Amino acid sequence: MNNLSLNLESVPKELLFILDLVKDTENGSMSIQKERIDEINWDLFIELSMHHRLYPILHSKLKQLGEMVPSYVRKPLYNLYQRNTFQMLHLTAEMENVNKQFDGKEIPILFLKGPMLAQELYGELSMRTCSDIDFLIPIQDLEKAECLLEELGYEKDDYIKTILNDWRWRHHHVTYFHPQKGLKLEIHWRLHPGPGKEPVFEELWERKAVSNLTKTPIFFLGKEDLFIFLTAHGARHGWSRLRWLVDIHQLLQQPIDWRKVLFLSRKYHCREALIQSIVLSKELLNSKLSDQLQTILLGTQPKKLAQRAIYYLENMVNLHTDPVPQEVSRYHERYLFSLMPIKQKIIFMLSFLFPYPEDAETLPLPKKLHFLYFPLRPFLWGWRKTRRKHALP
Repeated sequence: MNNLSLNLESVPKELLFILDLVKDTENGSMSIQKERIDEINWDLFIELSMHHRLYPILHSKLKQLGEMVPSYVRKPLYNLYQRNTFQMLHLTAEMENVNKQFDGKEIPILFLKGPMLAQELYGELSMRTCSDIDFLIPIQDLEKAECLLEELGYEKDDYIKTILNDWRWRHHHVTYFHPQKGLKLEIHWRLHPGPGKEPVFEELWERKAVSNLTKTPIFFLGKEDLFIFLTAHGARHGWSRLRWLVDIHQLLQQPIDWRKVLFLSRKYHCREALIQSIVLSKELLNSKLSDQLQTILLGTQPKKLAQRAIYYLENMVNLHTDPVPQEVSRYHERYLFSLMPIKQKIIFMLSFLFPYPEDAETLPLPKKLHFLYFPLRPFLWGWRKTRRKHALP
């Protein structure tokens, strides 16, 4: 096989240390030199552990190192681990409740992430962090589902600006928050934001898996669909949290129909994301790959795809908190475009011709005349760009 070694020279040594703690070794044991531990900035280590959401795993790893690691490092990780365990139990109870309520209204529901993912990938709730519950429903049931969530005490946490129903394909979820329970739900009608080709709900439902985490059956994505979903999700965020990559590593060790995975990745235009995730998992976490997966890592493209994600590890990027620094935002836009196959790039560029809500803000028109935003869009876009340019100091 060709050389896939990645350039990690600018990655903080504390993050490299975290990777060494998490990654697989030949005999299953860690071999960490004390001299290396003495060089670690423990404040940065804790910050990175929290940023990458790996503190449950690191807590158990540091226990093995004993007194080699200062107690003021082990204690906060233990506290975070303990708090996460209670959070996961809380989320599990609510997940079962939501599933029961949706079933009562005959709304099929597929859970995407959450406690059942921790159970499925790690065999233990406490070993993965989770801040909310994500689930997918058919788009035609969205209005009924939103009414149900409001009956359960949830409040819509974000509102989507839309024109000509572009929300159906440009966006993929809406967030609800329960003020008393302190819990957040993300209700999806697509797996990812558009434009892009992806399986319809009925197709995913046919291949669904069932979780034994709760007393009542809870359904989630089948393993092949789950692998495709997690690779696309992690790639879309630049693997800026290593927890997503550790999820991929865990799935790579499970029995999966890799021929089906490769077929689905081509069908739904996410082969580049798939290749990137496999290289990153192999090189950073020592993941073992099947012969079928080895064959797609030939040539120079796999290494290039993976190397582009190292930027997010070098800089501890947070894409979830606004404002995102301009330099990061510009890099991320180029990065996302580089992951698209040619067909997807064409679809993406054509989507700019479809009116945006900003067009209606720039030139309000009666709803019956909204079709005029199609020919007017280039002029409205140019007008906004000119105004922003003149507004700059």
